[in-house]
Amino acid sequence: MLQFILLAPLAAAIIAGFGWRIIGETAALVLTTGVLFAACALSWVTFLTFDGVTQHIHLLNWIQSGSLDTEWSIRLDRLTAIMLIVVNTVSALVHLYSWGYMAHDVNWSHDERYKARFFAYLSFFTFAMLMLVTADNLVQMFFGWEGVGVASYLLIGFYYKKPSANAAAIKAFVVNRVGDFGFALGIFGLFYMVDSIRMDDVFAAAPKLAESQIGFLWTEWNAANLLAVLLFIGAMGKSAQLGLHTWLPDAMEGPTPVSALIHAATMVTAGVFLVCRMSPLFEYAPEAKTFVIYVGAATAFFAATVGLVQNDIKRVIAYSTCSQLGYMFVAAGAGVYGAAMFHLFTHAFFKAMLFLGAGSVIHAMHHEQDMRHYGALRKKIPLTFWAMMIGTFAITGVGIPLTQIGFAGFLSKDAIIESAYASGVGFAFWALVVAACFTSFYSWRLIFLTFYGEARWGHHGGHGHDDHAHEPHESPAVMTLPLGILALGAVFAGMIWYNDFFGDHAKVSAFFNLAEHEVAAAEATTETATGEAAATEGEATEAAHGAEGAAPQGAIFMGADNHVMEEAHEAPNWVKVSPFIAMVIGFATAWLFYIKNPSLPGRLAAQQPILYRFLLNKWYFDEVYDFLFVRSAKAFGHFLWKKGDGNVIDGSINGVAMGIIPFFTRLAGRVQSGYLFHYAFAMVIGIAVLLVWMTLSGGAH
Repeated sequence: MLQFILLAPLAAAIIAGFGWRIIGETAALVLTTGVLFAACALSWVTFLTFDGVTQHIHLLNWIQSGSLDTEWSIRLDRLTAIMLIVVNTVSALVHLYSWGYMAHDVNWSHDERYKARFFAYLSFFTFAMLMLVTADNLVQMFFGWEGVGVASYLLIGFYYKKPSANAAAIKAFVVNRVGDFGFALGIFGLFYMVDSIRMDDVFAAAPKLAESQIGFLWTEWNAANLLAVLLFIGAMGKSAQLGLHTWLPDAMEGPTPVSALIHAATMVTAGVFLVCRMSPLFEYAPEAKTFVIYVGAATAFFAATVGLVQNDIKRVIAYSTCSQLGYMFVAAGAGVYGAAMFHLFTHAFFKAMLFLGAGSVIHAMHHEQDMRHYGALRKKIPLTFWAMMIGTFAITGVGIPLTQIGFAGFLSKDAIIESAYASGVGFAFWALVVAACFTSFYSWRLIFLTFYGEARWGHHGGHGHDDHAHEPHESPAVMTLPLGILALGAVFAGMIWYNDFFGDHAKVSAFFNLAEHEVAAAEATTETATGEAAATEGEATEAAHGAEGAAPQGAIFMGADNHVMEEAHEAPNWVKVSPFIAMVIGFATAWLFYIKNPSLPGRLAAQQPILYRFLLNKWYFDEVYDFLFVRSAKAFGHFLWKKGDGNVIDGSINGVAMGIIPFFTRLAGRVQSGYLFHYAFAMVIGIAVLLVWMTLSGGAH
């Protein structure tokens, strides 16, 4: 079953991509979509029936050289099971949604390869992502990691005749290579220190790494901290964290289904998955965990501020994705990996629904993406409106405070904010609360500009349309059905699985199958508080000692001294209600600005032009990078071109060559005159030279 889930999307991609002429375009679409729905169904069966015990399923041998053994195998644990349903559910629904969305693309009927190529790319991306999340060693994971990068390049630049799409694809590829270089260094360092890249071996060696030093950049570093930071740099690139985030908004140049698949639920969450997967290493790297918290909190705040003023509907949701990923990293850095995976899980449903809902709006508005040209659409596209409303309820955190009743984002986001408070990093807690307020504002701003107010689309037609008075229309069922399915997850996923991801220690331990010594240690610390029978301190010590040197078999690892999750549950009530209050403030402000008094945003922007331009230009990261890296690289290349190639090669080497070669060419031309007496004369001269040489050298007697 797992082999089918993993390999069937690859087979479908190959057949659809290379064999569509034989089976036909429609068959290629049916094949890829059908395979993904089958993989999705089997993934849910795996998730719901999985007992939590880690399994290793060997597929084939790959690279074996000395101590390097990179056999191809599937690692099935709770983390893998979660990612299987996230990847395959979203991918299957995106495949189905694309039947309707891409059918109205101008190239759909003009390019006979268009359909098969698009669906083959989608399936190939799904395969690469599945390779990443099922990897049992770091080289195998890196293969999936880079495969995802290639697939995203192809999908972002799918409109290859569009210069902005090509530029966005290249930008995504290059920026991710920066992060991937750090990831590769982390893998090299782990192999150097552990002599293995198998995850179980790395996990077992984590305590020893915490006590070891490694030389890097002419300095000695704690091995666990350095290697964890290098791995996290890779995660920063893939998950668009502050500094390596600039590719994500530009990636919206790809088709909207691509945005939902790559930038909402799958590829961008790979970094969060990596940190959670490597939790045994991060638990022994406290400085690295602190670094993760600060980067995640800064990213959440930064992206939320930029989202306040964006006008492109897809870019607003893109910066929302960037912000929500920051939340996940804060939870992972705090050591509450269950909360990080909880938000990853719920975020997949409501963010994919928001992206697909935005695609439905764009479809209704004939590919217009500027929200300033929307308005009063709720009665024109009611199904899309309610889907977007449910997604907004989920991302902003609508629910009943101090209960476990609410939309998916209400429970998972609150769990992270409580964990941030329990971590003791005050900056992270307040940054996330403020980001929650901003998230509510820009999310409701999107709703109000799109579905409420006066219709502003009567004189602003879609791109490429001559008739500027198109009537908005609801999307076909093939597009609205995926929205309805995702809405179920956005409403119920948080309430159903809250206790498994973020409940008490026993429930989380059972769900993630935490190692025995971890459970024993945690029970020993709480036995006096509960008064219930628990492991004694001696039993906890004995269990921990017995497990020393063995790889943790749980999906995540929480050290015996990691009590952040328990402390998060004991957070004061004002901490627990702070995200709800922030949500209400953001909603009220958005209502005041865009419903009550729509002239306020323009007046405020005019009063604060510097701040407005600062946010509108995304803190000028692109401009700074362009000055520091792009222009300097171009200047260096221009120098090598003019001074190196022009002056040295063309001016000197080629100059000398251009003088010598023609001389010998002319000489050879004269020798080959074509006259018989010239050749006879040359033969006589040659015989004379040969006789003289033999005479002088003593060769003739």
